[in-house]
Amino acid sequence: MSAKLRIIPLGGFGEVGRNLTAIEYDSQIIIIDCGLMFPESDMPGVDLILPNFTYLQDHVDKVLAYFITHGHEDHHGALPFVLPHVPAPIYATALTRGLIEVKLKEHGLLAMAEIHTITTEDVIDIGPFHVEPFRVSHSIPDTVGFAVDTPLGLIVHTAEYKFDLTPVNGETTDIHRLAEYGQRGVLALLSDSTNAERPGHTPSEAIVRETLERVFERAPGRIIISTFASNISRVQETLNVAAEFGRKVALVGRSMENNCRMALELGYLKAEPGLIVSLRDLEKLPLDEVAIVCTGTQGEPTSALVRMANDNHRDVSLIKGDTVVLSATPIPGNEELVHRTLNELFRHGADVLYSALSPVHVSGHANREEQKLMLKIVAPRYFLPNGGEHRMLCLHGRMAKDLGMADEDIFILESGDAVEFDGQGATKVLKAANGEYIYVDGKSVGTVTEAILRDRRQLASSGFVTPIIVIDRKTRRLVADPEIVTRGFVIYKNSAELIAELVQHVTGVVDRAAEGVPASAPSGGRRDRGRDFDRGRDGDSDREAADEGGGAGTNRGGATAELAERVKNSLSGFVQDRTGRRPIVLPIVIEV
Repeated sequence: MSAKLRIIPLGGFGEVGRNLTAIEYDSQIIIIDCGLMFPESDMPGVDLILPNFTYLQDHVDKVLAYFITHGHEDHHGALPFVLPHVPAPIYATALTRGLIEVKLKEHGLLAMAEIHTITTEDVIDIGPFHVEPFRVSHSIPDTVGFAVDTPLGLIVHTAEYKFDLTPVNGETTDIHRLAEYGQRGVLALLSDSTNAERPGHTPSEAIVRETLERVFERAPGRIIISTFASNISRVQETLNVAAEFGRKVALVGRSMENNCRMALELGYLKAEPGLIVSLRDLEKLPLDEVAIVCTGTQGEPTSALVRMANDNHRDVSLIKGDTVVLSATPIPGNEELVHRTLNELFRHGADVLYSALSPVHVSGHANREEQKLMLKIVAPRYFLPNGGEHRMLCLHGRMAKDLGMADEDIFILESGDAVEFDGQGATKVLKAANGEYIYVDGKSVGTVTEAILRDRRQLASSGFVTPIIVIDRKTRRLVADPEIVTRGFVIYKNSAELIAELVQHVTGVVDRAAEGVPASAPSGGRRDRGRDFDRGRDGDSDREAADEGGGAGTNRGGATAELAERVKNSLSGFVQDRTGRRPIVLPIVIEV
């Protein structure tokens, strides 16, 4: 039986971010990109979201290499978390390699990494794969797509691209190479869907230069430009305009400083001597000769701009008359954080420019007409839209259908699905791998689950109630009245009365348990609206109520744990019936 070819996205399909696609033939795997995603507002405590790499861990001896398309974190930022579990050589262009090294060095992993610099002139033969990088225009220099020749046909992965004919760095998308692939015959095309909702063509990066020139010409005081730390092209434009208008520039933010230092060393960022100075040197200059480039376009709480807006940056305080430019658009899910930052900037009296008001940012992604052009040039047998939320993938797929592709040749996937090729055709495989989120919470990776997030959301919305119960080890009777501790729970004007009712209810539950009365038996106490609180909310089973209510507290022994669970289930229903809220109930049972 001949080997099959599989394309398995483990992230980046049906979402914006955490891009990782595995290409597998004869149990040998190469990986294109290994990115992260930033958490949404309903993910309390989560720092980062990773692609699910458990499939790679299960086949770790088959993973041959990582191929990274460009230096944005949603394409390489997960490497510090994945590489220790799935070690393999990394192939990237020079700038992308530099950005990866910065990130690995921050995590103390640079020494373990085997990284190879590639150019668009290279062909990398590895296992059954022949990999050709090709140049594409994006919002960061040195971006490449990959053409992967396999025994069953050619796969083209466009990376994130646009057809910008006047790019800042001079790197246009290599249309001729793409046309050559189309003539050779392309089995499958994976193409960026991010802007599938936007008509026409994406504007050129040159438009931002014009906006920056107007800002520098008119600003009466300091100018603060916020952009992604990896957007080297935008930093270069700011440096060029600052030099033109006689302003000195300080780089603020650890990632901004590290990335720009590396880009300067590699020659991807150019500045005349004396143009880039320290913040201390800026303090000696008139305000109209000062410019600052910093991080914070997505409202990240620890970023430089957000700390300035919140008056807790140790070196920069905003003043009336500052001009602040957010040179990016909000990533889906970050709108709330960005709007909060904008409000604070306005409160400081700053003149704020952002994408809704002025062309301070242009996308690095192809709009609909460019996506059509890519499909026509490459002319694939099968099409896998990628790099976008589900509606974007669907719209991109419809576009391919409008251009003449058959429905059965267009695959709309979610992360974890796969497409399998056998030489005769292609088949969609649902849930071929685990595509669920892996959360980074501080130093913890993968230990936060959806159940934990549900508890955190419940804590945030309703708080918790902890009954502290002290019982006699032998008689199982209370030796003192239960104590009720609450945090984040609604305290009413009659809170003393409510607490007394909670004490009475817990006392009744413990007494009935000591007498051996089943949990479902009538309590003889208060029975608001006839609900059976010993069985949890609306008569739910103990197990169902436990699933909703969280953990049972710090209990030892089967009988003690059973009592804590019984108190939790009963009290959860009672509190909700009494207050309309459902806090997490965490009983503590102490035997003496």
